[in-house]
Amino acid sequence: MRVSLIRHGLTDWNVARRMQGRTDIPLNDFGREQARDAAERLADGPAFDAIVTSPLLRARETAEIIADRLGIGSVTEAPGLIERSFGEAEGMDVEVAHERWPDFLAAGMEPDSAVAERGLGALDGLADAHARGNVLAVSHGAFIRHLLAEISGVPRGFIPRIENVAVSRVRLDRTSALGAWRVDDVGGIPIERVRRAYELIEDD
Repeated sequence: MRVSLIRHGLTDWNVARRMQGRTDIPLNDFGREQARDAAERLADGPAFDAIVTSPLLRARETAEIIADRLGIGSVTEAPGLIERSFGEAEGMDVEVAHERWPDFLAAGMEPDSAVAERGLGALDGLADAHARGNVLAVSHGAFIRHLLAEISGVPRGFIPRIENVAVSRVRLDRTSALGAWRVDDVGGIPIERVRRAYELIEDD
């Protein structure tokens, strides 16, 4: 079973570098153009059995634009794909938020462990629903980075930034008795290259 995780297109808050979290901001015109371009690229690859999306508008808009191009009739909301809550930091300038909370622990922020647990639960739910299928999941930058870090074992700080409409791929490895999720790439960068860069820095 394979899942392609794609971040939503650009929003005005992305441009302004404001913390979005679960604030429901729509795509801007450029973000919609990005989604259309992403759909064209995805149309050249393996067919998807389903498209699922975070319930937030920016993700759902992205999913619907892609689904329309790929001829997939409906998009399913998956609440587990929603972005991390940034608590009191939502709506703030990114740099201001980092200055106020150097440890990045704003009041009300969803803990790292909760994001990772929720992400794995979302993937397991997709595996239950689609068995050996190929699914496109539209989600968010912070959520995807946390999930990829949890699966790969590479610390989140070493996972490359997830750009708008970048696609990262994971798969369910059924060779073990319980099965395990594996990361193939991070926004197109092979996970082994990401892991090697981390190991080189750690060994320095």
